Amino acid sequence: MRIVTVPEAQTPPELRAAAEALREQAWPGGGPHDPALRPVAMLLVAPDGGVRAALDILSKEITHGGRAYRASGLSAVVTDTAHRGKGHGRQLVAAAREVIAASGADVGLFTCDRPLRPFYEKAGWQALPGAVLVGGTPQDPFPSDQPGFDKVTMGAFFTARAQRDAAAFEQSRIGLYPGETDRLW
Repeated sequence: MRIVTVPEAQTPPELRAAAEALREQAWPGGGPHDPALRPVAMLLVAPDGGVRAALDILSKEITHGGRAYRASGLSAVVTDTAHRGKGHGRQLVAAAREVIAASGADVGLFTCDRPLRPFYEKAGWQALPGAVLVGGTPQDPFPSDQPGFDKVTMGAFFTARAQRDAAAFEQSRIGLYPGETDRLW
């Protein structure tokens, strides 16, 4: 298996098609990400060329507690249903954490469904108690604690400054505001 990491717009056509078909398994009708979020595709590719797992990394600057941070997060994480339970997703999610750390991001932030918390923790992410990501826009917010959602905010703190400020992200509302296309990464 090899991991391919490439800006979304530069994904080779055959890999893009395979990743899109894979994402349709979990999120029918999803589309490309907002280019303003600098999407990076990460694909776990088998020797036969098949994509076994895929995810995207989205990035932007956020302000939290009056301080600016370079933030990145995971989006559209999926493992081929025929290949689940083999560690492919965990391998890719752990590799994405390392890519984000090496990118210069201060923090990694995203939400997941509550039952997936242990999966992400095994890949090196930590749950942020009481943290709520607020997506959408400031005029049309899309919070991760809205009725009907059962989300957990996951995070990682990569820079020394972010590590010192980590406690400020717990028990707080974090204004992610990725826009209308990617309402909540």
